[in-house]
Order: sequence, then C-alpha cells, then structure tokens
Amino acid sequence: MQIKKFDSINVVPFIDIMLVLLVIVLTTASFVAKGIIPVDLPDSKSASKQEDIKNLTITIKESGEVLFDKEKVLKKDISSRLESLKKTTPIHINCDKKAEFELFVEVLDILKLKEFKNLGIITQKEK
Repeated sequence: MQIKKFDSINVVPFIDIMLVLLVIVLTTASFVAKGIIPVDLPDSKSASKQEDIKNLTITIKESGEVLFDKEKVLKKDISSRLESLKKTTPIHINCDKKAEFELFVEVLDILKLKEFKNLGIITQKEK
C-alpha cells in the first residue's frame, strides 16, 4: 500500500467562508455608520415635524467647578443660563463621586425650581 502525498491545500472552502463573513461585516457596518436602521415610514395627516432637541450635560467636578457641556459656569450664573433653554431639553448630570454632595443637590434644586423634568444622572456600571 502506497502513502498518498498532499502537495497542496484546497483553499476554496476557506475563500467561501471569508466572502460570507465579508458580506456580514459590510452589511452591519452600513447600519453602524448611519446610526439607524433605514425604515420607510408610513404617511399621516396629523404628523408633526420632530424637533431636533439638543441635550445639555452638566458636569460637577471634584474641585467644585460646574460645566455646561464643556463651558465653565459660575454657581451664581447657573439659574440665568438655564432660562435660555426649553423645559423639554434633556439634561444629563455628570457628577464626580468625590465632589461635594451639597453642590449636586443645589444644581438639582435649581433644575427642579426651573421645572425641568427630563433629567438623567450619568453613572458608571460596577465592574
């Protein structure tokens, strides 16, 4: 009995698998790039145009600094700065865990007095 020698490897199945994976990656990449899944919406007579609402992130640093998005705001100016925003504006509060709790409560109190209801507190998931 003679032993058969393999001189080459058949790469056709490997290429088939790689092409399928390439199609999957390109398909999902188009969803990720757009950020939405394209949908053809139905028509409605009572539909209204959706407003593009920008959210505000209020950051309270450990040192006591308060930032609106990336702009530093003095504690006494927080109330006047909020008057220019709509009451429906989503506001995210990002507070350092070593910051004074009193400052966090003051900012939250100002937001409640100004009747902002769309509030969120940014946290980090435990590891």
